[in-house]
Amino acid sequence: MYDCIIVGAGPAGGTAAYHLAKQGRSVLLLEKESLPRYKPCGGGVSPAIAQWFDFDFSPAISVKADSFRFTWKLGDPVEAKIATIEPVWMVRRDIFDHFLVQQAQKQGSEIRDNTEVTSIEFKSDYWQVNTTNGPVTSRYLIAADGAKGPMAKWLGFKDRKRSLAAALEAEVSTTVKDKSTIHLELGLVKNGYIWNFPKADGYSIGIGTFVGGQPQDFKKILDEYARSFDLDIKTSKQYGYPLCLWNGKQKLHTQNAVLAGEAACVVYPMTAEGIRPSIFSGLIAAGAINDALSGDSNALEKYTEAINEEWGNEMAWAQKLAGAFYRFPAIGYKVGVKHPSGAKIMGKILCGELRYSDVTDRALKRLIPGFGS
Repeated sequence: MYDCIIVGAGPAGGTAAYHLAKQGRSVLLLEKESLPRYKPCGGGVSPAIAQWFDFDFSPAISVKADSFRFTWKLGDPVEAKIATIEPVWMVRRDIFDHFLVQQAQKQGSEIRDNTEVTSIEFKSDYWQVNTTNGPVTSRYLIAADGAKGPMAKWLGFKDRKRSLAAALEAEVSTTVKDKSTIHLELGLVKNGYIWNFPKADGYSIGIGTFVGGQPQDFKKILDEYARSFDLDIKTSKQYGYPLCLWNGKQKLHTQNAVLAGEAACVVYPMTAEGIRPSIFSGLIAAGAINDALSGDSNALEKYTEAINEEWGNEMAWAQKLAGAFYRFPAIGYKVGVKHPSGAKIMGKILCGELRYSDVTDRALKRLIPGFGS
């Protein structure tokens, strides 16, 4: 009987496993894929996550980017330094996620990959988790199995508040001339943006829409964008995937179980940044389950409250900004991105040095004349 079984070895699951094992709890982390496993994702990580761990992430970082280059329909470029203490980390998710899992193992977590969960049953005061390799039991469960995982549904979260977004990503192997610049294109796609993130051995080029709207030909748009870098993405691997964007505060706990990471819909509605909020949810989930194991009967309820307060308010501001920016992207580009402080502010938000609540009011006043009056 484990103290806690965690389903999903992404950033939320790895973080929860690390912190629970560090508290001396018996932890089993289940992952259906073989580790290390590829995960489509731009791979931009806020260096602010370092404060939640006591080890060095250097081995898991591909490159560090300290500059932005924005374009509008491939022209009208805006270049800016990210004026933060530490640049944005660019990671490959197979390496980054596995590194986190390895840290959890060093603390005593047990890891079983190639082990898919097939069903779960609550037995009076513990969970039985049935897997392709037989049943396992634990007193508590953390569901960290991502946007497409079945755990939330099995736990009874039928109608989660979430905004489902779509993304397409191509991994392009090439020699990267400038490894310190993040490229963002805001005019070619409606209701979203295109990113080109440098890695040590190539680019992660992706397209995503974050506010509802008409279908668009992602492949065609991404192909046109890649050609502006003299890249042919037709020969690259391409991955389509859903994103669970935050869409309102909600209950994230049930009987002896919590949702964490993208299963808890903690992805920013403005930028689709998901790694930092997922790690935060894993950290708070570990603390809540540790408290519950120590006898605090309200610990899981406090988890829901903590995520909604700490992150939900911030997500609400991001959602307001996304709604206005993607509705009027040309104005957003002109008064936001091209504003002398626009790119610097975005960099500070991505690095965790500024919050959306610090800047959204002012940004909306520039975007929508008369807002707030």
